[in-house]
Amino acid sequence: MHVEFWFDFSCPYAYLAWPRVEEICARAGVRLVLAPMLLGGVFRLTGAGAGPMATLSPPKAANNLRDMARWADRQDALFALPSAHPMRTVRALRTLLGLPEARWPAAIHALYAAYWQRGDDLTSDDAIGRALAGAGIEAAEIAAARAHADGDAAREELHRRTDQAVAHGIFGAPAMVIHRDDAAPILLWGQDRLHWLAAVLAGWDPDTERPPITPRADGHAPAPALPSPPLVDFWFDYSSPFAYLGATQIASVAAAAGATVRWRPMLLGGLFKDLGTPDVPLFAMPEAKRVYLSREMNRWAHWWGVPFRFPGRFPIRTVAPLRLTLLAGGAAPALAARIFAAAWVEDRDIADPTVLRTLAADAGVDPMLVDRTGEPGVKQALVDATAAARAAGVFGAPTCVVHDPGGPLLFWGQDRLELVDAALRGWRPSREPGEPS
Repeated sequence: MHVEFWFDFSCPYAYLAWPRVEEICARAGVRLVLAPMLLGGVFRLTGAGAGPMATLSPPKAANNLRDMARWADRQDALFALPSAHPMRTVRALRTLLGLPEARWPAAIHALYAAYWQRGDDLTSDDAIGRALAGAGIEAAEIAAARAHADGDAAREELHRRTDQAVAHGIFGAPAMVIHRDDAAPILLWGQDRLHWLAAVLAGWDPDTERPPITPRADGHAPAPALPSPPLVDFWFDYSSPFAYLGATQIASVAAAAGATVRWRPMLLGGLFKDLGTPDVPLFAMPEAKRVYLSREMNRWAHWWGVPFRFPGRFPIRTVAPLRLTLLAGGAAPALAARIFAAAWVEDRDIADPTVLRTLAADAGVDPMLVDRTGEPGVKQALVDATAAARAAGVFGAPTCVVHDPGGPLLFWGQDRLELVDAALRGWRPSREPGEPS
């Protein structure tokens, strides 16, 4: 078994992942193969244009900046977004290819530090040379690598490696390809999937079973509990498979921290329209990313140990179920769980009034409330709920907003429940982007 780590210096998440991937592979006794690629080339080859960052809505872009800084904070990693980001990293990558491979780990650490800690200009031979010299690489080796970067061989090798990444199904960075001796390779994407990497190296097959181990996603012990019970808003729409997955876990995450969950339905399509986001983001993704995420839904279900089946009707119409949830009052959590299961496990048409009445009865909610979902006041309640989500900075589902004395903290995605757990127990990022130093 061995692990390929595919990266480009321009990706902040690859920077954060790199030392942890080294550590995880070393601890497991698994060989790590370093695989540089040109991320811009991957984007072009997979039909992603200039990359996903170029098309983010303003609230999602702001969240991405916070997310980078939060993961760095949790890992105690130095992190500063360079003013010139994104920089062209072709020169740095070709120079790396010109070094002996034994020098690559030290060089990668140095070049990442230059980009993501000091903001050095990695388009410059001088900045690249200073970083490599600081890593103890000899001047003659640096000069030879620089000369190699000028030649056709370096250009062709970088192209070849980038093509190879795309052939693996890679669409972004960081990507880990685990080559197993007796089974097909496993592709994992993102520095927030390194707990999966550890589990796979311990024997987990993410496509067939629950993991044999459940390491914490960020490797930290839980933060101490807050002096008073915190509150978390769980914003959701039944149309999202990831909201379903998050909904199966949020109650236990909150209970473990002594927190209260406030279930907050919203109309995701209305929010997307307001923000200029595609109505069904999954359909707008490059094919490689769409294929990967479709597989990942099942992997998360295996990870959490919950049933999951992608429905035969998608996208799902959710206006009536959401309005019914608003009418359900204190029974909303039970009703939400029942409707989510009907949609994402049983493949039932939750927009059908007859089905919705049955689900309401199952959850202990008066089935006759379904007849009220067309009333003007109930319609307006969903409009108002969606506007409240937008005002809170929500741009997708699921979103958790943790309320504590230091102010609200927003976390998007069921793959951020690790950070939600930490925030509910008293962790706060040392400084959020945009806050004064």
